[in-house]
Amino acid sequence: MSRENISSSISIVHPITLSHGKNAEVWDLDGKRYIDFVGGIGVLNLGHCNERVVEAIQHQAAKLTHYAFNAAPHDPYVRFMDQLEKFIPVSYPLSGMLTNSGAEAAENALKIVRGVTGKTAVIAFDGGFHGRTLATLNLNGKVAPYKQRVGVLPGPVFHLPYPSKDTGVTTQQALKAMDRLFSVEIDVSDVACFIFEPVQGEGGFLAMEPEFAQALRRLCDEKGILIVIDEIQSGFGRTGQRFAFSRLGIEPDLLLLGKSIAGGIPLGAVVGRKMLMDTLPKGGLGGTYSGNPIACAAGLATLAQMTDENLSTWGEMQEKAIVGRYRSWQAKKVSPYLGRMTGIGAMRGFELVTPQGEPATAQLAELLVLARKAGLLLMPSGKARHIIRLLAPLTTEPEVLNEGLDILESCLAGIR
Repeated sequence: MSRENISSSISIVHPITLSHGKNAEVWDLDGKRYIDFVGGIGVLNLGHCNERVVEAIQHQAAKLTHYAFNAAPHDPYVRFMDQLEKFIPVSYPLSGMLTNSGAEAAENALKIVRGVTGKTAVIAFDGGFHGRTLATLNLNGKVAPYKQRVGVLPGPVFHLPYPSKDTGVTTQQALKAMDRLFSVEIDVSDVACFIFEPVQGEGGFLAMEPEFAQALRRLCDEKGILIVIDEIQSGFGRTGQRFAFSRLGIEPDLLLLGKSIAGGIPLGAVVGRKMLMDTLPKGGLGGTYSGNPIACAAGLATLAQMTDENLSTWGEMQEKAIVGRYRSWQAKKVSPYLGRMTGIGAMRGFELVTPQGEPATAQLAELLVLARKAGLLLMPSGKARHIIRLLAPLTTEPEVLNEGLDILESCLAGIR
C-alpha cells in the first residue's frame, strides 16, 4: 500500500500496517501477530478494544455523535467532568475543560497561566516533552527534531536540569541551577509558572525527586508562581496509582491530562484550582470538538474500570514481572548493552549503553528491528533514543506479558 500521499515529516518507528488488535496484541494486514509494548504511545492502558469502552462508544454513537459543548452542553461532557473531578486526588475545589489532546491541554494551560498571573515566562525542564504545537515546542527539553527549522518560538521559556536518580541530577544541583537562572537570566518575580512531568515519558521514564518537587512547591507558594504538572503519559494508572504527582507529596495548580483518559478516543483535559480555571473571560476557553460526546462516553467507561484496587493490582503485577526480569537479565549478563532500569512502579524503561558508557543508540535501533521480526513492538525514548520504554496495557494477561519479555530477552542477547 502506497504512503506517497502521507507527509514524510511524520517519523514512523515501525514500518508495518496494522489491521486490528485485542488487549495487548495487534495484527498487521498480512495477519502477523505482535505483542504490543507501545500501547499507542501510552494511550491504551486498558488495552486495544476494551469491551466496556467499545460498548460505550457504540451506545453513544447511536444517540449523539457530536455537539459543540460551547454551543449547547451535552450530558456525556457533564457526567464525565463530574467523574473526573472525583477521580483526581486533590484537596481543593477543582474545575476544568476538555480538549482534543494533551498538547491542546498544554496550550490552554499556558493561556490560563497568562490570564491569572499577567506574566509570560515559563520554566520547563531538560528532557521534558509537552507536545508538537508551536507553543508547546518551546517547552520541550530538547531541540531535535521538534524545534528544528521552525524559527522563533513563543516564549520566553527557560530550562532547568531535571532532578532524578535516573539523570544523576540531585535536588541540590537543580536548586543551584535555579538560583543561577534567577541571578543571571530572569527575575523570579517575572515567572508565571513551572511545568514538568512527574515521570518524563519521551525523556526515558525519568522520575522526579520528591525532595525537589516539595522545595519547588514552597518556592512557588512564596513567590506567587503556578505549578503545571503534565500527567499526559504518566497518569491514569501508568505508574500503578491514579497519578504520579501523588508520590511527590505536592498538588498541582493546573494538571494536564490526555492519552489513556478515554481508551484510545481523542480526548484531553486541563483541570485545576477552580479560581484559576474561571479567570479567563467567557469564550476564552472551548473548542468545536473538545469533549465530543463519543469521547466522553469512552472516558466514562475508562474511569469506571480504573478503581484503586484494579490500578494497584495491575501495576504490582507489571512492576513485579518487569523488575524481576531486569534483575535476572543483569545476573545472567544477557547483553553487554543492558544499562540501568529507569522509572517507577509499572512505568519502566531499560537503558542501552555501550561498554564505554555512551548511549547505545544504534544498538537500540537494531533491537527495535529484531523484536519486531520476533513479534514484539517496542518504543524508543531518551535524549539519545537509547532507552526502551515499556507501555504495555495495564490489563495485559500475565502469560502475554511474559511472552513479550521472553522475546525482549532473546533480542537483547542477539544485539551485535
